[in-house]
Amino acid sequence: MTLEAHPIFSRRKVVFLLASLCCLLWGSSYPAIKSGYALFAIAPTDIAAKMVFAGYRFAFGGLVLLVMAAFSNRALFAEGVRNWRGIVVLGLTQTSIHYVFFYIGLAYTTGVKASVINSTTIFFSVWMAHLMYRNDRLTSTKIVGCVIGFIGVMVVNFNHRLLDLNFTLLGEGFVVIAAFIQAAAMIYGKKISQKMNPMVMTGYQLAIGGTVLLVGGYVLGGTLGTVTAASSALLFYLVLLSSAALSLWALLLKYNRVGLVSVFNFQVPIFGAILSAIFLGESILEWKNIAALALVCSGIWLVTKDNSAAAPAPAQKAGGA
Repeated sequence: MTLEAHPIFSRRKVVFLLASLCCLLWGSSYPAIKSGYALFAIAPTDIAAKMVFAGYRFAFGGLVLLVMAAFSNRALFAEGVRNWRGIVVLGLTQTSIHYVFFYIGLAYTTGVKASVINSTTIFFSVWMAHLMYRNDRLTSTKIVGCVIGFIGVMVVNFNHRLLDLNFTLLGEGFVVIAAFIQAAAMIYGKKISQKMNPMVMTGYQLAIGGTVLLVGGYVLGGTLGTVTAASSALLFYLVLLSSAALSLWALLLKYNRVGLVSVFNFQVPIFGAILSAIFLGESILEWKNIAALALVCSGIWLVTKDNSAAAPAPAQKAGGA
């Protein structure tokens, strides 16, 4: 019996559980990356070193997925050769170019503003899905749900720095570009996943994108400072986090509408704020955290309710492609 066939599980519940798990993992990357910068002695403005750090994370994450796929008897070479153009494009956009723009933008703006602006990925995703898929149209309920979720992200990040309306191309502009690239790559990845197994696709794109980041970072003079057992263990966690979350996300996108899945991304900064409070000693029981969580959950409920009420998508074969 498959998970969805179990009487206590509906398709909507499965999507909710798996998407929330992905967002929890991505949310945990906020305190993990901050701790990694400290453990590897990476300066806040050292973009090249950050590229090296991210490069190791994603390149090894891709290798982990490819090894797992090989043990699952997937035809790695055949699938890679057959879809090599799409895999390379996805690796360069979703991993390499996206993170270069994001890291540069983050160096020229505040973390608060970057977190809020990066949430526009959801709006870009829903809009692109509306243009590309007949069964994933924008509705008034979906728009209201996205707006409520975005307000929740603003609330959890609210302080005086958020009221600073200063906008620069290298700062806020690059974060917007990164969000657009990520959304476009998400739509493109859904298309590629129809032709190959999501785990294999994600493994190749992480390995390619991570390698480009790694080489680029070293060429620009980046390096990891202190390598210890603690810093290595943290990097290992980030590797597993990336491989697990991105492969699950690709699987969700393969069998579900983009608008249904992408809205769960509003949970990432909420989980990030809560986990940062726990592991970095920040205050967790603030009114804004509770209010933000309520808003984000309300927005997600509206969008998923709207999708479940819509006409079902054509039936697709279950299991890996």
